[in-house]
Amino acid sequence: MLVSGKTKIFGVIGDPIEHSLSPIIQNAAFSASKLDCAFLAFKVKDSELGKALDGVRGLDIQGLNVTMPHKNGILGLLDEVDQTAKLLKAVNTVKNQNGKLLGFNTDGAGATAALRENGVEFKGKKVMLLGAGGAARAIGCALAEQAGELSILNRSIQPAAELAELVYQKFNTKVFAYTLSPLTVRGALIDTDLLINATSVGMEPNAKDTIVDPRSLKSDLSVMDIVYNPIETRLAKNAKKAGAKVVSGVEMLIYQGAASFEIWTGQKAPIEVMREAALNHLRKEQKS
Repeated sequence: MLVSGKTKIFGVIGDPIEHSLSPIIQNAAFSASKLDCAFLAFKVKDSELGKALDGVRGLDIQGLNVTMPHKNGILGLLDEVDQTAKLLKAVNTVKNQNGKLLGFNTDGAGATAALRENGVEFKGKKVMLLGAGGAARAIGCALAEQAGELSILNRSIQPAAELAELVYQKFNTKVFAYTLSPLTVRGALIDTDLLINATSVGMEPNAKDTIVDPRSLKSDLSVMDIVYNPIETRLAKNAKKAGAKVVSGVEMLIYQGAASFEIWTGQKAPIEVMREAALNHLRKEQKS
């Protein structure tokens, strides 16, 4: 990568930020698209968020990805926020349009694109969503317009109930909220078409963990685990053994990143390049 005075700068902000794959993915995309752009990671403390955004304007940084803990707090500091981000009360993408900071949320679009591009149909289907945090909210709302039925399971029932109410009020979708336990998962899986794990269970360093009893999995089920480190979680391995169709968390990561790339550049994202960059990096990490 040759950086010059003409190079446009993009970045990701969060705390911690060292683990972010966004620089790997986005720099690969910029290079493949022959764009004179560079993508950096910036550690920004919660108390410094306002100053960081002043810096974005002052330094003419062209765009940002936003990760924890800033997805919610950044909302009130932007000039405009799109309807999806308003609904979710969370922003993961910022575009600097001549000093005007515009906020978007591409998590839901990333999830639905990952499913569609991997041959998973969810229109009219029964979907079980594990978790009710930020990612789960984005996925639940993105699926709600087309899913026939949505069950939301969370260890604390209140966030699940709140998400269920949001989905019902906004989309009039048939929706249920349950406390997450092995028993409720087993019961709800009996007639579920699509299972999505939107919790951190199974993530390194706890890669052996899973919420779902492998005996509950079946061949006519589709499974997406948004955890991407490890590349193949225990849930994904168990689902494959059961003959289920499995979508890796890397896919959602790539497609939400691709949506950000397209917001910033107006160009179609090089999906294959981004996927290969992410997988190569994760494979190297897992070997070390």
